[in-house]
Amino acid sequence: MELIKKVKILLSLIAFLALINTNANTAEECFEGTSRAIFKFNMAIDNAILEPIAKGYNKLPDPVRTGTSNFTSNIATLLSIPNNILQGNFKQLGHSLGSFTVNTTIGILGVFNPAEKLGLNPHKEDVGQTLATYGVGPGCYFVLPILGPTTARDTLGMFADTFVDPFAHVTIREKELLSTSGNDLDFYSVKATGAVDFRAKNDKNLESLEKNSLDFYSSVKSIYLQDRENKINNSTEEQDEWGNLDN
Repeated sequence: MELIKKVKILLSLIAFLALINTNANTAEECFEGTSRAIFKFNMAIDNAILEPIAKGYNKLPDPVRTGTSNFTSNIATLLSIPNNILQGNFKQLGHSLGSFTVNTTIGILGVFNPAEKLGLNPHKEDVGQTLATYGVGPGCYFVLPILGPTTARDTLGMFADTFVDPFAHVTIREKELLSTSGNDLDFYSVKATGAVDFRAKNDKNLESLEKNSLDFYSSVKSIYLQDRENKINNSTEEQDEWGNLDN
């Protein structure tokens, strides 16, 4: 419980430093000119590197892609555990703990997903969502190099994630948890694989969105903010424009 107290103090400090209007429900555009330039740079990187890798990934056999997706998703579930505690959502805490335990053991390190068949469907939670449940508004919307769309709250949340995520704790934080430890390569390899998996799943959606959008930048911004709002509200509503954005 001492860890939870420290994390709550950290979250309170982050919210203060962010200077975010807690009454704001919508993100305001900040540094639009810079964000558009960074967005253009990110798309160039995507076209040159990530898109070709994603297309090659999509040619892999279905069991390989499914197993990879399951594996990265199972590790991502670890971040939901402390955030469920901080949000006081103990029903979802049970789903997260149960899903990770079943998939890591019976599912062979998460390559298979028997937990889903048992009715365990954990929501993906992060510190940005937790801050939102405390009433912290999104603040400014902008685009980061490589990482893409974000808000002031979510950027600070990404930093805080590395302190509360057990996987980050035993890898980039170089700590040991339950006799388990890893290194930076483990962390970034899993994150990169997850990014490729996400990009591959949304390959056709991205192509369609870019082709049919009058302003691709604005379309991506709208979808990102809608997706974050759905996640904060634990909404199961499907998004027609980008159905796999919740992966």
